[in-house]
Amino acid sequence: MEPRSFDVGELAIPSEPAGPGWADFAAAAAVRNAVEEDAYGTGVLAHSAEEQLPAWLTQQHEPRRLFVARVDGVVVARAVYETLADPTSDFAWFTVEVLPAFRRLGLGSALADLLDAIAATERRTVNVVYAMSPDAPGERLWAPTGFGSVPVGNPEVRFLLRRGFHLEQVERGSILLLPVAPAALDGYRSAAQAVAGDDYAVLSWTGPTPQRWLDDLALLYTRMSTDAPTAGLHEPEDVWDSDRLVAEQAASCTGGRVALVSAALHRPSGRLAGFTELSVPTDPRRSVEQDDTLVLREHRGHRLGMLMKVANLQHLAQQFPEQTAITTFNAEENRYMLAVNEALGFVPMGYEGAWRRVSAAAGSAGSSATTDS
Repeated sequence: MEPRSFDVGELAIPSEPAGPGWADFAAAAAVRNAVEEDAYGTGVLAHSAEEQLPAWLTQQHEPRRLFVARVDGVVVARAVYETLADPTSDFAWFTVEVLPAFRRLGLGSALADLLDAIAATERRTVNVVYAMSPDAPGERLWAPTGFGSVPVGNPEVRFLLRRGFHLEQVERGSILLLPVAPAALDGYRSAAQAVAGDDYAVLSWTGPTPQRWLDDLALLYTRMSTDAPTAGLHEPEDVWDSDRLVAEQAASCTGGRVALVSAALHRPSGRLAGFTELSVPTDPRRSVEQDDTLVLREHRGHRLGMLMKVANLQHLAQQFPEQTAITTFNAEENRYMLAVNEALGFVPMGYEGAWRRVSAAAGSAGSSATTDS
């Protein structure tokens, strides 16, 4: 391909739609959508720029920076640099996305080099990348978990291997076409409730978390970072409290998507034992996203995952009957949750690899320690 010049730079995040910097932010959002559509063969995962903006408005809790590459002044690639609010954490998460028509021009390498330089300056020596890997024939690279693989010949796989990353986990993207037969949901819910027994009940709400459950849900969000399967990624604890939860949800409400939550109440303690969350878009042609689902370790074995997910599907059917599909992502080794999803009718849509690299800290002979999850 003929070499072309390009410019790389950081974007200032607009404070609101149509504010200063909005056109560039919207162009970067469109890159994200186009790259995902190319990888998965469907546009149902798209988020409008308005829907993507809230994630950038709570920097005090989730620091992140956005970079773009331009060709002839047009944004054709983007990169995201994310860290924890804890300045002592050695973790950084990278995303690099280039429009298909502009690949093999060096844009991805330039953006990745920039992220590497920032991480080195900040002594973020453990870097994690989640990269979409479309299926392809030929040799496979298997995750150390023994569950899932990616095609060795894929450009993103070769790119990450060259940069010193190691595949640690494979995640499955799945899709459920709606509606699900009400009788089937009733049957699943009754069977799950029979196993859960009288000690557990389901609560459901739309939008921000009721005041009574803020502390419990903050604990569940924190435990998502330690209790969900992360294989050899060893991702650190991400601490939530009620103030962070309120701030994040207030920002999210400005983007147009609506959260539907169902939670399992442990009656004897009066505390939440688990939760599941759906994110509903304004456009029913795009998928509802199944976000976090977690049952606390001490409450597992009671079919609460199935109970909560079915309750939230019923909640969705009542509140938003026009929705046409739900998408979700799960670690391939998370066989329990995959079994629940498959029983409900989810089918595979695509896969992505979770990659990790540990480098020496600047001015140090070795890498810093990581936190086991």
